[in-house]
Amino acid sequence: MQIIIKHLVLLLYGLLYLKQRVQSSVNVKMAIGIIASIVLFLSEYTLCHSTAIELRYDEALITANNHLLEPITLLYISDYCYKCLLQPLMALPAAQGLRSTNKTVVISTQFALTFHVLKEGENEEPVCSWTQLYGEHGHYIISVQSSNGTVQCYNLVSRSPSNYLLPLLVAFISLLCIWGLYYLTAYVFRLACTHKLLKELKKKMGYEFKDEPDVPINERQNAEVAKQRRLLSLDTFRGFSLTLMVFVNYGGGGYWFFQHAPWNGLTVADLVMPWFVFIIGTSVALAFSSMLKRGFHRSQLVRKLTWRTCVLIAIGVFFLKYGPADGPLSWRWARIPGVLQRLGFTYCVLALMHVYFSKPNLDSMESHQWSAAVRDIVVYWPEWIIIAALEIVSLCLTFLLPVPGCPTGYLGPGGIGDYGLYPNCTGGAAGYIDKWLFGPSHIYNYPTCKELYKTTQPFDPEGILGTINSIVMAFSGLQAGKIILIYRKSPNKILCRFLIWSILMGIIAAILTKCTRDEGFIPINKNLWSLSFITTLSCFSFLLLGLMFYVIDVRHWWGGQPFIYPGMNSIFVYVGHSLLGSYFPFNWEVKNWTSHYEFLAQDLLGTSIWILVSYILYRKKFFLKI
Repeated sequence: MQIIIKHLVLLLYGLLYLKQRVQSSVNVKMAIGIIASIVLFLSEYTLCHSTAIELRYDEALITANNHLLEPITLLYISDYCYKCLLQPLMALPAAQGLRSTNKTVVISTQFALTFHVLKEGENEEPVCSWTQLYGEHGHYIISVQSSNGTVQCYNLVSRSPSNYLLPLLVAFISLLCIWGLYYLTAYVFRLACTHKLLKELKKKMGYEFKDEPDVPINERQNAEVAKQRRLLSLDTFRGFSLTLMVFVNYGGGGYWFFQHAPWNGLTVADLVMPWFVFIIGTSVALAFSSMLKRGFHRSQLVRKLTWRTCVLIAIGVFFLKYGPADGPLSWRWARIPGVLQRLGFTYCVLALMHVYFSKPNLDSMESHQWSAAVRDIVVYWPEWIIIAALEIVSLCLTFLLPVPGCPTGYLGPGGIGDYGLYPNCTGGAAGYIDKWLFGPSHIYNYPTCKELYKTTQPFDPEGILGTINSIVMAFSGLQAGKIILIYRKSPNKILCRFLIWSILMGIIAAILTKCTRDEGFIPINKNLWSLSFITTLSCFSFLLLGLMFYVIDVRHWWGGQPFIYPGMNSIFVYVGHSLLGSYFPFNWEVKNWTSHYEFLAQDLLGTSIWILVSYILYRKKFFLKI
């Protein structure tokens, strides 16, 4: 390979020398110039392919060639990084005569990148710039040349990128085939001829049949009624959210859209936690209404919710990401906030509020008064006042609290964001309150903005201000539960109310964000649990729960399988998948880092195992409750 490069370079030298010396027509010089350009491209192409760099997934290779007589610097920035400072990619010395200098680097292919080429000593205006989304495993050549005194940058593709979505397509087809095979097998086993054949086979094998006891018709009807009282769509929604959570926590196959957004914006991974919070609110409404109808006193409900809150918070506090490699367990670095702590506190505040304002008998509320159309709001007006007060407190702290060294109302990630003006202001008031209350050593030290925005400050996505908005998000779920209870005799009214609330939340989110990712009044931000974030996710939650309610509980087209199984054992699956996530068969040493195939197979297998475990527990009638 080196011999080929050497000969191509020598041929290029000869052609350029001949072009300068030849005295013939312009056409001859043009022909020689074209041949020289072809040789130049072949030499750069061969040089790029000779680079022995093994690329991982979400990576590409760039080889830059400098043909200028001045040194140049390549700067870059990710388009996902909002108002960020340009970062140095490489510096190339000046070309030595006709011999260009080159350098090869690995870049990320997750987001589009903007490049600027600067000459040495010219730090303001780039000589050329471009924006491009590079493909995974692609090899690219950037050639910086001067033509008639004008600097031009040529982008060439040396090796075509691979299709990074192909593993997802293969996984989807495989899961679709497994699903089809399962339902085909179930259909075959339900056939009368199959039952008859199995019965004959069992007789030949000497199997003795026992007469099944006759169950009275009224007992069967009571059992069916009891079964129908449970809202299967809610269990399915919970199970779907949990299954997606397990998948993204295990890595999501290495795909960036199955990871949390770096700061503003929304990915698949950002959906699952708010859905869980929404479901908590709906469950509180349904469970407390049922217990009050059965004669539970409000003091008993307080004791029950206190116990559940303490257990959730205790599991979260003692459930530390700790292993022997971390050294002796020390309070100096233990994280205080967490997912279960937030869920427990959110549940406590919401349930305590609803205990004192819930109505044991909603049938009496069905009237033809002026408030009949909005009785799901009017009946619970004290709760609306409390939630509005909490949100006002949250907004006042966010936008009015003075933060040392930071602008008031700052919502950015700090670091290199906002042109590097506020490097230590990650999260603004939310980050400041958490560091003041818990201390920097007791909150999360690896926020999602750390890599892209080059931040150095700790920031906890389960902090204090975000927990206030988590309560507001749970209140949206509580509202969904009230709608189900009040309009339970008319499913169409339930669906209509869900649609109205979804549209209303969507409009609020659109106004707050101005339908943009970063330019709105309050951008969508999962780290901050911003107001636009909870309104957007409430919009999605009402839509998804309404769709499942119609398909499962109204039309009975689907039983919720397989998501209903983890949905009925959510605590067991959540704690289990977190504790055993680093052990085989949920995790193993990946040999092929160049593609998503093995990572995707590993994460799908781990998720499938927990679905299977929850199905076995469902058949054994084991449900872990607190």
